[in-house]
Amino acid sequence: MRERLQIKHVSLRYPFLLALVLLVVAMLLNLLLQPNLLELRVLNGNLRTFLPLIFVAVGQTIVILGSGIDLSIGAIVSLVTAVLVTRMSLDASAGQIVLVILLACGVGMAAGALNGFGVAWLRLPPIVTTYATAFIFSGLALWILPRPGGSMPETFARWYRQATPLGIPLGIWIAAALILAWYFLRGTRYGSNLFAVGGNAQAAYATAVPVTRVLFSTYVISGLMAALAALALTLGTSSGDPRIGEAMTLDSIVAVVLGGTRLSGGQGGIAGSILGVIILGLIRNIISFANVPSWYQTLVDALIIIIALAAPGFIQLLRRRRV
Repeated sequence: MRERLQIKHVSLRYPFLLALVLLVVAMLLNLLLQPNLLELRVLNGNLRTFLPLIFVAVGQTIVILGSGIDLSIGAIVSLVTAVLVTRMSLDASAGQIVLVILLACGVGMAAGALNGFGVAWLRLPPIVTTYATAFIFSGLALWILPRPGGSMPETFARWYRQATPLGIPLGIWIAAALILAWYFLRGTRYGSNLFAVGGNAQAAYATAVPVTRVLFSTYVISGLMAALAALALTLGTSSGDPRIGEAMTLDSIVAVVLGGTRLSGGQGGIAGSILGVIILGLIRNIISFANVPSWYQTLVDALIIIIALAAPGFIQLLRRRRV
């Protein structure tokens, strides 16, 4: 009995342990197929590729921790991408670049606020609300940018692609900053309220937790993370695509589940989700280097979700059989 309690305590406190094990396995397989994986140039390129989905997965994690889900987050990425590449000129000054980035963040947060208003204030189901708004945001993206194109200042984009402060890839700095910000946040009253709402919204309301405001804020944060993901995408490609975020919604959910965050809310964290994104990226590298058809990735994503959701119940079944 004591051993079971210890295992349960570890799994609750460190829900990303499974992701850490999978990361080691995926890393070893990648090293076999790509021996130069850990070279600075290759590592920087891979992390820069993973970074947009890391932002999206962080936003999705915050929403899911509050017992919601955001099916529009990929569409928000597309919308903000369209705004960025149509408002940013090749010869933009530093001041203009800052203004456009602030505009992009504002658009993302406004889109998230629309989702939050529907879920938190109108009490609409999160799946229905965000599924509907996804079409709105996708339509706006196509209206602003009917076809792929646009531009970003080359100097700014080159700095993003090549930056390695203190010899460490920029992606590692950003991921570390996100994790530090998260651990600071979860130690605040807001963090406690977020887990309380995700665990049991009615009980949280009975203890004077501002449930509506917490739910609303999760979608605003999700919109901000989508905007940062769009910025990372446009800097990486120096152009935009009005459909670029379509696949990111499912990918973010897979990363969140893989990282140990419970889809019903109240348990998990962004560290596991970041590991989940890196694992997905490494799996895709394996598929690419092993010359496996890329459409198998959809099958892999589905299997990951099923295994991650079924694993706790399967483990409990084995324990009952042992008893």
